[in-house]
Amino acid sequence: MSFLQITDLHVSVEGKEILKGIDLSLDMGRTAIIFGPNGSGKSTLMGAILGLPGYEITQGSITFKDHDISRLSVDERSRLGIGLSFQYPPSIKGVRLRTLLQTLNRHTPEKIAEYAQLLNLTGYLDRDINVGFSGGERKRSEVLQLMIQMPDLLLLDEPESGVDIENISVIAEGLRIILEKDQPISKRKRSAIIITHTGFILDYIKADIAFVIMNGHVLGCGAPGEIFEEIRRDGYNKCSSCFAEKFCEENKGAL
Repeated sequence: MSFLQITDLHVSVEGKEILKGIDLSLDMGRTAIIFGPNGSGKSTLMGAILGLPGYEITQGSITFKDHDISRLSVDERSRLGIGLSFQYPPSIKGVRLRTLLQTLNRHTPEKIAEYAQLLNLTGYLDRDINVGFSGGERKRSEVLQLMIQMPDLLLLDEPESGVDIENISVIAEGLRIILEKDQPISKRKRSAIIITHTGFILDYIKADIAFVIMNGHVLGCGAPGEIFEEIRRDGYNKCSSCFAEKFCEENKGAL
């Protein structure tokens, strides 16, 4: 069985079905990119995998490391090794970043200091989490938290959104460490799913496969660079045609 196996996943948010039968698998050590227009269900998929409130699984299953996690709580999934970086990381007043990192308790103070220096966050450790942080600082703070957690599966919702090129480079270096990109793929133990609109992250992190999601369906997968070039050239027009063909094929018996 795959490291992550999603089968016929249907998810509703506030009574509206967003994901309409997602099938997706990811092997250990692999990095997947997800493309799709706004409102297609990409962030809903991330929320469903981690079990965030408001994302109701109405059908199908999510299996992670041979565990069906479809009905587990967020903290149970986190303890199994799933970590999420939000597209818009929240601010938390009254809680210092250093306190949060120490609470995660996966590394020594020296390692926290090392990672903070790598991400240019040494001067932010004793500030409230993300309070007054710029977009790039918030994203670097998210990556620092992930480096301390070292989850087996990273869920990254547009890590380059609202971030300049210099910050993307720093963020990507932290993610490469987590994903063990310096190791042969056969020796890597961590995987990632990355949502991207701009595709900039592909210049910094090598991905192994890309999926296109539209209207709550996975339309196909392939080489990340090739799919991104096609989207950049033609938009999602060709993907829309694929979706129309898929819909007709699935429903021809009912027409």
